[in-house]
Amino acid sequence: MRIVYKAILVGLGATLFIDFWKLIASFFEIQSRGVLFLGRWFAYTLEGQFFHNTIIQTPNAENERLYGLIGHYCIGVVFAFLLPLFYGSKWFCNPKVLTAIAVGLVSLFSKIPDSSQHLLKVFIIHLIYAIGLYLTATALRRIKLFN
Repeated sequence: MRIVYKAILVGLGATLFIDFWKLIASFFEIQSRGVLFLGRWFAYTLEGQFFHNTIIQTPNAENERLYGLIGHYCIGVVFAFLLPLFYGSKWFCNPKVLTAIAVGLVSLFSKIPDSSQHLLKVFIIHLIYAIGLYLTATALRRIKLFN
């Protein structure tokens, strides 16, 4: 049960780290609408529509931002479970940055972008997620939540 608790905390922290970087990017007028599109997809999925020509062209859905944020954090937690699955529960007590990057890259390949510019943006976000995994686990270990 402690592994579940640790993976949830690390996944939430890493996803929060992404949002922190997106906030910093917004100060430089770099916007991300990924959460909105994720929320739009979830909203339409609840209505039974799973496939779209492009989610960008699909009309807005009610509460898509809320659905997107919930989905964003749930996905971040799910990918954090790859750490104990592939590297064992001891990873939380002794986090390694390269294993976190490996999980971040696995999460990258779960979505194949359509252009090299988009690929670079997605790669950076997933690298930030990986660094967030490592930093969150390290911080929680240092404050003695993980031992």
